[in-house]
Amino acid sequence: MSTSTKRLGIVVAVDGSPAADAAVCWAAQDAAMRNVPLTVVHAVATPTATYPPVPYPEAMLVRLEDDGKKAIMHAVKIAEDAMPADAKVAIGRELVYAAPAPALINMSDEAEMIVVGTSGRGLLARGVLGSVSSTVVRHANCPVAVVHEEGLADRQHAPVLLGVDGSPISERATELAFDEASRRGVDLVALHAWSDVTTEVPYLDWATVEEEAQRSLGESLAGWLESYPDVTVHRRVVRDRPARHLIDEAASAQLVVVGSHGRGSLTGLLLGSVSNTVLHSVRVPVIVARPSES
Repeated sequence: MSTSTKRLGIVVAVDGSPAADAAVCWAAQDAAMRNVPLTVVHAVATPTATYPPVPYPEAMLVRLEDDGKKAIMHAVKIAEDAMPADAKVAIGRELVYAAPAPALINMSDEAEMIVVGTSGRGLLARGVLGSVSSTVVRHANCPVAVVHEEGLADRQHAPVLLGVDGSPISERATELAFDEASRRGVDLVALHAWSDVTTEVPYLDWATVEEEAQRSLGESLAGWLESYPDVTVHRRVVRDRPARHLIDEAASAQLVVVGSHGRGSLTGLLLGSVSNTVLHSVRVPVIVARPSES
């Protein structure tokens, strides 16, 4: 299993909303599993942190600061309750005076992972993959977990689902997925889609293509199978419509892991038609692997 060198550990964005509460709960449990710190952050959008600048009255800024402190205190209590009694980790508190997305992206340099909810109040999270969430997913320098408010049902024995295409960033996603599955003590389902074309390709011998796809998938997983012998892997090779297959498989998973870009159909369209559909449609948490540098 990987070891932590990042000062902030798991960073979770909070604003006091139910969506943020769900993100805190998930982040606290993941931090405890990894034995890394948890950092709870709330962004206060000051007049200079917005564009165009907004002339806030002093009383409004004081109220925003107070609301932020209350949101952090609320989140810390949720995090403490979510952690197992024998696996408590340190919880840091950050009240930052900046626009939320740039603040989180800056913190990603010292984070193991950024965790955001899919909706919330104010500027912190506007809708499913709204302006803040989508910006963080696209530009963070660490993995980003997107947690749905209603997606934390008891699935502790369900597998981790991995979307894999053999690209370098897919390798990072594979490492994350194996690590999460190992720490959770569950199986891993690795899904590879040969194409995102939804129509039949004339003269294509699918049996030959499937054999090649299985070989490629096996090569992508080989080294990780040796590193994580405790993880049972189920391979899925599908012909087309990767988003549909990921959504179908996610219905019986506890976590989905994908890369942020790459070649092929599965991660090559991330934050395009495939990944947007997955991130909007699945109810379980989704971890988006990011390159180490953006």
